Amino acid sequence: MLEKVKDLLQEVETFVPKSEKEVEDFRLDFLGKKGCLNELFAAFKDVPNESRKAFGKAINTLKQNAQAKVDAYKGSFETEEKGDEIDLTRPVALDNLGSRHPISIIRNEIVEIFNRIGFTISEGPEIEDDWHNFSALNLPKEHPARDMQDTFFIQTDPDILLRTHTSSVQIRYMNANKPPIRTLSPGRVYRNEAISARAHCIFHQVEGLYIDKNVSFADLKQCLLYFAKEMFGEKTKIRLRPSYFPFTEPSAEVDVSCNICNNKGCNVCKNTGYLEILGCGMVDPKVLENCGINSKKYTGFAFGMGIERIAMLKYGVNDLRLFFENDVRFLKQFSSL
Repeated sequence: MLEKVKDLLQEVETFVPKSEKEVEDFRLDFLGKKGCLNELFAAFKDVPNESRKAFGKAINTLKQNAQAKVDAYKGSFETEEKGDEIDLTRPVALDNLGSRHPISIIRNEIVEIFNRIGFTISEGPEIEDDWHNFSALNLPKEHPARDMQDTFFIQTDPDILLRTHTSSVQIRYMNANKPPIRTLSPGRVYRNEAISARAHCIFHQVEGLYIDKNVSFADLKQCLLYFAKEMFGEKTKIRLRPSYFPFTEPSAEVDVSCNICNNKGCNVCKNTGYLEILGCGMVDPKVLENCGINSKKYTGFAFGMGIERIAMLKYGVNDLRLFFENDVRFLKQFSSL
């Protein structure tokens, strides 16, 4: 009986399969329920006592060697066969690739346009105090923006709130830097407004600030005209309407010709042919003084725009809420941008 085990060990040692089927047949012959190992274990009871130790050791060695041989070859032929079927020159299938959000695309485009004329980027905290968000910007205590219905207050006395504009970043920048200043402040802002097709409680702004000697309103107009043509096309027109902002004087609102209706009038532009995109004006001398800048020596202009409004105009989107709903059907339209 021991000689039979030795012969089987020799057979295992010399076994070299040529296919996956031969490996499986080998496994069944040795390790299967009807294999020779089970027969040898069944015959163990008939082995004389003096030979049992050597016989048992030989059987265990046979089992270990057979299992090791199966483990060594199992799957190797399958891998080779599959490898032969793969065309390594075939282009990779790029399914379900992500893309930039349209708000990020427009933000980057705005930043790039103003970078070309010397504006640098400045950023600040989204949680602000009263001084940087209101007082330094010349907003009086009774101004409606300070009301709980318009601003998300985190605490009062002292007032801590979610910033309502990125003008607070400009205040911080003016406190930390001396003129000449030419900075752009993009970021997310918050206002307590009802969500609709034209308004949202969260939106994104880009605000620009230019402070230097002898800066005039004509400089502001040419800067914004340059931006409009770079963003919307060479044929774009702008118009400035007198307005009021506590931190600029004089102030204006800027409209661009509506490219959704080609300046003919539609529901988005309220049949005027123009769509408001930003507010602007010459920086109020009091704001400059609040930041330690000599208002008799320096003047400047500031402007601010909503990124969503720019995106709506550029891409012909008529509902602001689409930018916040994460609808893949909507976002896929921007995958090539």
